[in-house]
Amino acid sequence: MGRQEQVQHQRTRNARRGAGARHVRVAVIGSGFGGIGAAVRLRREGVTDFVVLERADSLGGTWRDNSYPGCACDVPSHLYSFSFARNPDWPRTFSGQEHIRAYLEHVTDTFRLRSHIRFGHEVRMMTWDAGHLRWRIETSGDDFTADVVVSATGPLSDPRIPDVPGLDGFPGAVFHSADWDHDFDLRGKRVAVVGTGASAIQIVPAIQPEVGSLTLFQRTPPWVVPKADRAVTGVERWLHRQLPFTTAVRRGLLWGVRELQVQAFTKRPRELALVESLAKAHLARSIKDPALRAALTPSYRMGCKRILLSNDYYPALARPNVDVVTAGLAEVRGSTLVATDGTRAEVDAVVFSTGFRVTDMPIAERVVGAGGTTLAEAWQDGVRSLRGATAAGFPNWMTIIGPNTGLGNSSMILMIESQLNYLADYLRQLSILGGRTALDPRPAAVDAWNDGIQRRMARTVWSTGCKSWYLDDQGRNSTLWPGTTAEFRRLVREVDLGEYEVVHGGAAAGAAPATEAVEVLGANA
Repeated sequence: MGRQEQVQHQRTRNARRGAGARHVRVAVIGSGFGGIGAAVRLRREGVTDFVVLERADSLGGTWRDNSYPGCACDVPSHLYSFSFARNPDWPRTFSGQEHIRAYLEHVTDTFRLRSHIRFGHEVRMMTWDAGHLRWRIETSGDDFTADVVVSATGPLSDPRIPDVPGLDGFPGAVFHSADWDHDFDLRGKRVAVVGTGASAIQIVPAIQPEVGSLTLFQRTPPWVVPKADRAVTGVERWLHRQLPFTTAVRRGLLWGVRELQVQAFTKRPRELALVESLAKAHLARSIKDPALRAALTPSYRMGCKRILLSNDYYPALARPNVDVVTAGLAEVRGSTLVATDGTRAEVDAVVFSTGFRVTDMPIAERVVGAGGTTLAEAWQDGVRSLRGATAAGFPNWMTIIGPNTGLGNSSMILMIESQLNYLADYLRQLSILGGRTALDPRPAAVDAWNDGIQRRMARTVWSTGCKSWYLDDQGRNSTLWPGTTAEFRRLVREVDLGEYEVVHGGAAAGAAPATEAVEVLGANA
């Protein structure tokens, strides 16, 4: 069966199943920061007819999945939290995974969201029903129909494991950092860590004292700067509880510093040279071996890849039971790992710290739009959206943390909250238009938004020549936002109906057959 036949089969199946599906105003996909934030915003906007569909058996998103040793956030906790749910009791300036997940649980209970969440409901297909102007959603649990879908699966939800020849025949343990095997005892084992990203620099120092030997496969050394992490004192926490405005002040100061840094990333990359010298001094203090220090020194402009924060990564690499292989993993021969430069290592376990499917989001394969094509097919030449939220040909479908909404130096929660403003106004516009209505982004508006972003991207530090997970297969940066968070918030504060086609249904909701024609009007009609 061809791809188009599969899609048509799925649409027919969804239409049959839809007769018994529960209808909601909004369906939110995912229960991480984006999904929980969307649920809170819906309730605050007076929308209670919504459901949160979660494939796992608990909430938390990336902070549920990533439970590897040493897992923590590299953004200060008082900034990496919702502005409407500030936490006075963060234990550290950079808190660990367990505290962040507990925070999300607390927000869920505070805003009484649990009755809306459906665990064990993995979305298998979302299909636009043009006759009824609604989405038909098939899940591994119950099925639903929804006027609006908010996809909050996030870019860090599906691990990427490289296709290494011979890996299937490896006799030991193999797992990704986002799917840590807590049943495997690393003590005394020979362990390989593949990759040198944000998770690897936390994993390596956490497991180094326990393992027998550790081999790190490094294709490209990261820029690493000291992490200003410390315990938040009892006096500070008491002050934040007694005078809540102090948490807002603290958050504001953290935000302001990062806003001032944006110019160096987006307009004047040469200004990062000073920070590079500080990072090199940090490396020199930690690594005395000249050969190892040279191997760990980046040759690209700082900021081109994500800048990493750690005080114990370099010291761990200097320990006698650690070996740094300055080449990628080429193949596996039994229990022997072979690097691209021929270096071999006998290991008992392989830990992949190789990131996620960011520029080819798997959820896109399960979204079938108005033209019968999937979102993945629409994005086959690169992910594109209008204001990081909506996609042409997919009416009333919105993504949180969509294309070009990522940040290289600040908190993604700031961007999420800005997108929630856009979601709120989107729903208001639908209510004002009345009846059965949908908004479909005009292709010209999508092109104009993305062309503008790519013009600005050309002068940023992310375009200085290094290869990173920010870039897609065409070398296009479809991940990051090339400006300040304040600018983004201003640009997505309201929905501009001139950027959308307004689609009206001709009959009452639920009354029209699936083949009913709809009337498509211009935004100014």
